[in-house]
Amino acid sequence: MSDSDGKKTLGLRGGARPGNVKQSFSHGRTKNVVVETKRKRVVVPKPGGQKPTGPGAGPIGDPKKRPAGITDAEMERRLKAVQAAKAREVEEAAAREAEEKARAEDRERRRAEIEAKEREEREREESLKAKAEEDARRKAEKAEAEAAAAAPAPEPAAAREQSNKPLPAATPRKTTDRDRDETKKRSKGGDSRRSGKLTVNQALTGGEGGRQRSMAQMKRKQERARQKAMGGQVEREKIVRNVNLPPAIVVSELANRMAEKTGAVVKALMQSGLMVTQNESIDADTAELIIEEFGHKVVRVSDSDVEDVIKEIVDKPEDLQGRPPVITIMGHVDHGKTSLLDAIRNAKVVAGEAGGITQHIGAYQVTTDTGAVLSFLDTPGHAAFTSMRSRGAQVTDIVVLVVAADDAVMPQTIEAIAHAKAAKVPMIVAINKIDKPAANPDKVRTDLLQHEVIVEKMSGDVQDVEVSAATGQGLDELLEAIALQSEILELKANPDRAAIGAVIEAQLDVGRGPVATVLVQNGTLRQGDIFVVGEQYGKVRALINDQGERVKEAGPSVPVEVLGINGTPEAGDVLNVTETEAQAREIAEYRANAAKDKRAAAGAATTLEQLMANAKANEDVSELPILVKADVQGSAEAIVQAMEKIGNDEVRVRVLHSGVGAITETDVGLAEASGAPIMGFNVRANASARNTANQKGVEIRYYSVIYDLVDDVKAAASGLLSNEIKENFIGYANIKEVFKVTGVGKVAGCLVTEGVARRSAGVRLLRDNVVIHEGTLKTLKRFKDEVPEVQSGQECGMAFENYDDIRPDDVIEIFEREEVTRTLA
Repeated sequence: MSDSDGKKTLGLRGGARPGNVKQSFSHGRTKNVVVETKRKRVVVPKPGGQKPTGPGAGPIGDPKKRPAGITDAEMERRLKAVQAAKAREVEEAAAREAEEKARAEDRERRRAEIEAKEREEREREESLKAKAEEDARRKAEKAEAEAAAAAPAPEPAAAREQSNKPLPAATPRKTTDRDRDETKKRSKGGDSRRSGKLTVNQALTGGEGGRQRSMAQMKRKQERARQKAMGGQVEREKIVRNVNLPPAIVVSELANRMAEKTGAVVKALMQSGLMVTQNESIDADTAELIIEEFGHKVVRVSDSDVEDVIKEIVDKPEDLQGRPPVITIMGHVDHGKTSLLDAIRNAKVVAGEAGGITQHIGAYQVTTDTGAVLSFLDTPGHAAFTSMRSRGAQVTDIVVLVVAADDAVMPQTIEAIAHAKAAKVPMIVAINKIDKPAANPDKVRTDLLQHEVIVEKMSGDVQDVEVSAATGQGLDELLEAIALQSEILELKANPDRAAIGAVIEAQLDVGRGPVATVLVQNGTLRQGDIFVVGEQYGKVRALINDQGERVKEAGPSVPVEVLGINGTPEAGDVLNVTETEAQAREIAEYRANAAKDKRAAAGAATTLEQLMANAKANEDVSELPILVKADVQGSAEAIVQAMEKIGNDEVRVRVLHSGVGAITETDVGLAEASGAPIMGFNVRANASARNTANQKGVEIRYYSVIYDLVDDVKAAASGLLSNEIKENFIGYANIKEVFKVTGVGKVAGCLVTEGVARRSAGVRLLRDNVVIHEGTLKTLKRFKDEVPEVQSGQECGMAFENYDDIRPDDVIEIFEREEVTRTLA
């Protein structure tokens, strides 16, 4: 649109009315935008238009060209802001320039450091190279001199004079730029020791990994080069080794023992036709062929050779010293063995024993009034403790056989005599309870004659002493007899050697762990010794004597409790001291594996017939499973042996698990899974085990006397026996005639010839004395009435239940069954 002056007017955005904004044109260019408002008129320079130039072109210098409405102060403030911005730009440019300069200096410094390190590296390499060349030259000259000495030849005078001239000393020459360039070229690809571009990390760490060839490596390289130059390769001398060969060996272990490469051994085996890897085992014969092929010597060994380190050493006579005798008290139960020992050692052991009987094997040391030291072993007399008495006889020097004067010789007395004879140890008979009115010592001596024990009063060689544990009568005579017998034996041992001992008893103590009562037989056991005992091993943490006191060492014939075992050993195991823990562990592992294999072989059937026979036997036999936990190993062993003797062809007692220590949750879990009761002998269940047993309904029984435990198990096993069915014949009847009755079937008219016929009894039908049918009566009538029984000589009518094949002259046998409860003997 246009106004009246001929100028084009444009409207402004934002609702400006037309006619308020005008744009003027001059020579085809847009110069200014004229904005008309109600108050005043403002001329705004258009962005992108030409800026004023020349003197006085500024808004202050030229007020005509300055935009209207802007004062001088405002324009001055704007100019200052522009100048300040330009000053800031100058400062920032200066700061950037300083920073770039610092970076350049830093790069220059690092470059100088890298060049210095490279220069040092080159100088070091050149010095090593020069030294190596000098050594090689000297060796070559020495070799030539030796060759010339071996084959002398006339040489020219000039050559002789030349050889006599001293060699000029090698002087390091100055490094030039050309050398640096050659080093850089070698580093880029010529030298195998330095490849790739050099980085800052390599320069700071001293090269590529900082590794350099050692002098020995350089010498080996030069030696190989010299041998190659001489035209031959000198092989190293073969080292022949003695290779220990067990029954089976892993291929990698075989290569290791031969000091050969595993790949070479595998290759040799494959060439022999065996496709094996390095982790597979081969037998000894195959391994022997491979060892001989590699040129080594074979030394055959077995797994049992690990026990060679504990083989008994033969002591020299001059090293032997006298030792106290070991006396074992043996005899029948309740004959006063422990009471007699109490009287000797002035102790009260019987008062603390359940039921007044000894159920553990004890070891004590006693010093007599004369100063003699005696070691006593007290064994139980119950029939279940046979193995304990056997152990006592094996480790003893003298057996004191205690026989009650008022009871004479009993079964366990005879068994003790047999153990003493089997162990070939001298015997002393102590006739106890001589103070009782019913005492008859002569009857004891006479009864002993039946078992080939002839005492001195009967013109024999066995000492006998009449004693009384209650009054102390004859105790001095008994000690004198023991001292005399020990003098005759001349007991000696070597205390200055590794200890050997026998485990008398073992238990699991809650606070101390596994504890073993050991009788030292030879040598001296000291605190800190490493030992192996049976399938267990350990280190002696503490030694406790029979008085409960800690001791540092225990010599021959001294009983002590040993702490520090990794597990509970078996009673009767032998303790051996070893030099190292590795030897003890290896021996214990070998023994454990051997025992495991032995148990597996004993429990496995070898043929199919044996498997079928065992399965059939197990089906026919009822089992009473039980778990046994005891306080000591000997008691657990005795209980298990007693349980094995309970039963017959129909019922047997099976001990699922026996152990030493308190009853735990593990035992309760096993008992629940197998439905077995737990028998605790002198032990109790802990709180968690009691709660678990109450929740799962597992029965736990506690015993302190072995008689009660055996009797209860016998009674429980008797309940598994099927009741015996006993038949009582109560009558016979002859069939005279057979009638057919509607709704009943065939009815036999009978005459009771013997006994009585009852309606509730069982019957058999006999034809020519052969049983035709066995069953029950459906009806028993006399005349027309149903009666419960019919006496002998009377006629009656009988009908069988579900059977009609009856004929005249058949005989009916009437009987009753009675169940008889059976018990185990």
